[in-house]
Amino acid sequence: MDRIEAMRVFVAALDEGSLAGAARRLNRSPAAVSRAIAFLEDHVGVELLHRTTRTLRLSEAGGRYAPACRRILTDLEEADLAALGERSAPRGTLTISAPPISGEDILRPVVDAYLRAYPAVSVNLLLLDRPANLVEEGIDIALRVGQLPDSSLIATRVGGDVRRVVVASPRYLETHPRIAEPGDLAQHQIVTTTHFGHDTWVFPPAPGATIARSAHFKPRLVVNSVRAALASAVEGLGVTRLYAYHVAARVLDGSLRVVLRDAEPPSMPVHLITPQGRTSAPKVRAFLDFAAPRLKTAFASLAADAEVLASR
Repeated sequence: MDRIEAMRVFVAALDEGSLAGAARRLNRSPAAVSRAIAFLEDHVGVELLHRTTRTLRLSEAGGRYAPACRRILTDLEEADLAALGERSAPRGTLTISAPPISGEDILRPVVDAYLRAYPAVSVNLLLLDRPANLVEEGIDIALRVGQLPDSSLIATRVGGDVRRVVVASPRYLETHPRIAEPGDLAQHQIVTTTHFGHDTWVFPPAPGATIARSAHFKPRLVVNSVRAALASAVEGLGVTRLYAYHVAARVLDGSLRVVLRDAEPPSMPVHLITPQGRTSAPKVRAFLDFAAPRLKTAFASLAADAEVLASR
């Protein structure tokens, strides 16, 4: 059996979460997929996957081996595309990651339009509440909100005015102490998300000061879902911190109020990021060219809507 093909099967099994899923994706029999994994394990001399009839998970050795397999398969694809040059049209599977709400509400319509424009491309859209390692997880493009660390990733800016706001329901605010400065949050029930900090929120320095302010608290509720945090805040459970576009509709209909306006951190940019070298792949280049102007329009509209919050 060809080792490269066995690597493709191995990676497909990881992506699909099961050998049966890999078989469906690759249009092979489950037995052929099992043989490919066994061949690869025999070749490297260690077990790569712990598998049952329903699930599979990487062994310690498999966790080290999988990123290398992804890099090898990516390099091979890029070599083929380089040989084809301009004659290569967008095709294959494009893997994109994004935060859940941004991915569902903003990016997904753009992905739908891209798929209609490029029928030879398929998309795996991963909605993650954490930053993904693009290379190790085989992701071609990611939508990121926030400042980017220095890295080898290629970034395309698609938005630049995303605000973080602190909100609570009118009912909650009427029955709890006034929130005039970040330190007051220690007296309140806090609903926080894993993305925004479990027990600390950082705010800019007070006027005339140079040291950032930190609000420390013991959260009443920690969730890994923006929608859940938003719903609990609307129900009056406590104070939460989210992006302005997450809460704009609820502020406009009176379900939430913004507090600590004078302590808002600077707005953050939004980028599409991709590993170096991947932009040469037609499916990646086509998506960046297609999505960037549409996302810029979408985020500009959201920024305009969020500005309305300043008067509420």
